Amino acid sequence: AELGLNEHHQNEVINYMRFARFKRGLCLKTVDSCFQDLKDSRLVEETFTVDEVIDMLDGLRTVVHSEVESELINTTYTNVLLLRQLFSQAEKWYLKLQTDVSELENRELLEQVAEFEKSEFTSSNKKVDADLIKPKLAPLNEGGSELLNKTVACLQEENEKLKTRLRTIETQATAALDEKSKLEKSLKDLQMIQGDQKTNANQDITELENKVAALKCQFEKTLNDSTANQKFLEENLVTTKHDLLKVQDQLSTAEKELEKKFQQTAAYRNMKEILSKKNEQIKDLRKKLSK
Repeated sequence: AELGLNEHHQNEVINYMRFARFKRGLCLKTVDSCFQDLKDSRLVEETFTVDEVIDMLDGLRTVVHSEVESELINTTYTNVLLLRQLFSQAEKWYLKLQTDVSELENRELLEQVAEFEKSEFTSSNKKVDADLIKPKLAPLNEGGSELLNKTVACLQEENEKLKTRLRTIETQATAALDEKSKLEKSLKDLQMIQGDQKTNANQDITELENKVAALKCQFEKTLNDSTANQKFLEENLVTTKHDLLKVQDQLSTAEKELEKKFQQTAAYRNMKEILSKKNEQIKDLRKKLSK
């Protein structure tokens, strides 16, 4: 399977297809993790009502829709950057390139590309050229290289800070959940022994809700800070050539990890629902105690 290009351009196409396959694999893993998170966090009972099933499916749909939309948007922006590189090189030689968007839906050409990808990446006997794995980039001037190195160092430092903050928030969330479980158990015991401690139990639950809400706000602030930092780094890295693509890939990967971490803390979204159920149980116990 060939694309009708010379060897150099075909190698460039293979490099891009390798990058696209890697990004596609990350997206599929993220979607799979969304379903696994639902199984681990919500499917803890033997029976569910119709409303509970609908609520779980709606939540899963929202998460998957957001993930797929983010990946499609990122793919579009990546393709725009790729076109920008090609057009920039053409403009240096005073060339005007043209594109035919209608050809992007040509089924025959799409099947040809699929066959080309299959022949390049599924053959067990095919040797991968070292030049394709690590393509040689055009040399940068000293100013651009220094700026790129500083930006990469800044990005790595920011990622480490974000990881540290995430670990701290996860620890706080785990502690809050443990404290909530202890409070619920204490509340049940106190209601069976003495009815005058109902007010204190309600205050403990309110205090716990405030803690969970504060943790959620802190987590959202962390995500917002990460998004702002990513935009700032993208604006500074847009002037570089092929090295810019690697840095933006690191940014994108960091963002996916943050979002994945956020999805793994799905217990936050279920907290109020669980507390609501416990309040109903408390009301029933109060009625029984009154009788």
